[in-house]
Amino acid sequence: MPCHILVVEDDQDINRLLCKVLEGEGYQCRPAFSGSEAALWAEQYTYDLVLLDLMLPGVTGEELIPRLRKHNTMPILVLSAKAELEDRVNVLRLGADDFIPKPFDNREILARVEAQLRRYKTFSGRGGTAVLHCGALTLDRERVEVAVDGHPVAITAREFEILSLLMAYPSKVFTRAQIYERVWGEAYMGDDNTVNVHISNLRAKLSAAHDGEYIKTVWGIGFKICDSLSG
Repeated sequence: MPCHILVVEDDQDINRLLCKVLEGEGYQCRPAFSGSEAALWAEQYTYDLVLLDLMLPGVTGEELIPRLRKHNTMPILVLSAKAELEDRVNVLRLGADDFIPKPFDNREILARVEAQLRRYKTFSGRGGTAVLHCGALTLDRERVEVAVDGHPVAITAREFEILSLLMAYPSKVFTRAQIYERVWGEAYMGDDNTVNVHISNLRAKLSAAHDGEYIKTVWGIGFKICDSLSG
């Protein structure tokens, strides 16, 4: 089945270009020209990935991301001219999985979309143990669901990948470089901030569902899933 992508961009020329480029590779695209329209489509249909501009009429991209995250774990790839470090970190904290600054190259868009979808499907349970448990924490790869003590936790696709990796190897300590290269699929350039932001977001969401420490920092090395979780 073809992957379905929601393209949220108020500039009609850019939106048409993105849809044309993606459809040329076999993806099915639905254009949305405002945050409000995108929210409506997301309520009615399921998408495998969202391409999202930030500066939108009505509901902005920054407002839309947490709304989408309440019920969805599909990758959200932000395209924006707001490319300062603070902007990039902000959208990651809100729940986006990747950020591409404008102007963009069509080949990069395709490569990042392909990489996001590949990892999303891989970590959605195709191969390996479908359901992982660690104390009160449960991760279902097939359903793409996470729960703590029976309470569902809404996390991003990237956070799901990180948690799945840690839970699949409960005795292993992963360095930031190992997490980045396994989850992002790119060479690690020594920037700790990207991994740290996602780990911080993940910890906060898990703790909000049920008090406790779920990801342990091994100082000077990296991170591991806590081996003393309890319900």
